[in-house]
Amino acid sequence: MDLELLRVLALLAYCCLMGTGNAQLRFGFYGQTCPSAEPIVRSVVQNAVISNPTMAAVLLRLHFHDCFVEGCDGSILIENGRSAERNAFGHQGVGGFEVIEEAKKHLEVTCPSVVSCADIVALAARDAVAMANGPDYEVPTGRRDGRVSNVSLAEDMPDVGDSIQQLKSKFFQKGLTKKDLVLLSAAHTIGTTACFFMTDRLYNFMPGGRSDPSINPDFLPELKSMCPQNGDVNVRIPIDHGSEQTFDDQILRNIRSGSAVLESDAKLNDDPVTRSVIESYMGLFNPIFGPSFEADFVESMVKMGQIGVKTGSNGEIRRVCRSFN
Repeated sequence: MDLELLRVLALLAYCCLMGTGNAQLRFGFYGQTCPSAEPIVRSVVQNAVISNPTMAAVLLRLHFHDCFVEGCDGSILIENGRSAERNAFGHQGVGGFEVIEEAKKHLEVTCPSVVSCADIVALAARDAVAMANGPDYEVPTGRRDGRVSNVSLAEDMPDVGDSIQQLKSKFFQKGLTKKDLVLLSAAHTIGTTACFFMTDRLYNFMPGGRSDPSINPDFLPELKSMCPQNGDVNVRIPIDHGSEQTFDDQILRNIRSGSAVLESDAKLNDDPVTRSVIESYMGLFNPIFGPSFEADFVESMVKMGQIGVKTGSNGEIRRVCRSFN
């Protein structure tokens, strides 16, 4: 999709949220105070993804996990012992911290104590999507970093084993719709998961050790071969079967065909509303005569990036992302 159109759509999505108390975020927030902020973050992300292509998905996931606990405030970045939020069970496998710290290090040289770690996370996610052949879009900035990070606050993260009702409820609590649930879940178009999260679905979903019946019978043997019973649960497999390093709508097609890897993704096909959202992107003439998956994904990402932000005099601008000032 045309970059300028995506920018306009991102602006419209942001404007729709101006009444939610996040109006102090704006595009080009650092235009005067640190004009090189976004180019610096982009350069660091590009180097990281070139060095390790899986880093694109890692940085995208980091933004999601940060926003769902205490809002998009960089709380997941803090290292303050065993009680740190990043040690929560729901954050297992979350990474990319070193990339955020690298960007922060460069920014502190150029613009000391100006750019928040929370904004770096949001910008890095955007740049990671672009590096995976996804849409490049504008991100409103001006977030400040939170002063709280506690493992107990991450107890209600969305989980792969959640029912569709639980997933919808958890997103609703963050001001997100069922459509947002589908689109943000579609971020699984890039990245991998560990066999640890597949064991129950493949070998203990039904009495007698049977698999999840929603898995396409033609796909099930392949899944089992990648995650054999009693095998290494740390082995990582692609979440988007057949398209794990490219941002596209294949993840939605896989969900619709019963080839979703994650149980939570598969459940999107069980609910009439979320299923209809998936179907809306499958038209023969999309996105010309129907909704655009890329444009709607951008809208949901911008919306998610507004959750619980600290602005103005709230929070702080950390000098090092892993530590409070």
